[in-house]
Amino acid sequence: MKNVMSILLVVLLSTNGISQTRAERSGPLTSGTAPSFKATSTMGDINFPDDYFGKWKILFSHPADFTPVCTSEILALAASHEEFKKLKTQLIVISTDGLNSHIEWVKSMESISYEGFSPVKIDFPLIADNELVVSKLYGLLQSNSKERKDIRGVVFIDTENKIRAFFHYPNSVGRNIEEIKRTLIALQTEDKHGVQTPANWQPGNEVLIKSPSSIQEAEKLERKQDANLRKVTWYMWFKKL
Repeated sequence: MKNVMSILLVVLLSTNGISQTRAERSGPLTSGTAPSFKATSTMGDINFPDDYFGKWKILFSHPADFTPVCTSEILALAASHEEFKKLKTQLIVISTDGLNSHIEWVKSMESISYEGFSPVKIDFPLIADNELVVSKLYGLLQSNSKERKDIRGVVFIDTENKIRAFFHYPNSVGRNIEEIKRTLIALQTEDKHGVQTPANWQPGNEVLIKSPSSIQEAEKLERKQDANLRKVTWYMWFKKL
């Protein structure tokens, strides 16, 4: 009888462990430490995050090469690449397509004139994740899909290799590169100044300071008569940087 009970206990624990693992992978990884990985790309082998020490990283996943929406996004990223470089940020694209497909797609895109831009060089890596290693680590595979394709995700990873933000777009809607850049600058501004950013914030606008914990604390702020602070209500204060 004891042996039977022991076997049942092992089975229950094993089943529970499997369920928890599946639950952990049921959606994209949106916080915590970004998993390390090694991968092949259009710019050679990648050792992540070691190859990008001291940089922010933005990982763009997409369903398939040679698709119109994804092509428009890669071209828009390439046109804005210098701006991301100035923000000390590495762009990385990933899909479950193979390396040969990626290389042919890059060659094709580099011959396209798009939205008033002459053909641009795509000098950020496209990872070939045909074995699904990175996609599984980050939970980027489309759920309930037999095609084993990635979702259209954007993962923001800071210099300490922490995931700071995650966007998920439908397959039919192109990603807004300006919004991705705005979010990156907002996160960097938060880190540099210890502040927050309000709705529709743009670089150069006022920011928000941490909310006072009480009316009394707010009154102390008011008595400082700091010309850079602006009160909306006792718990909401704007600041000029």
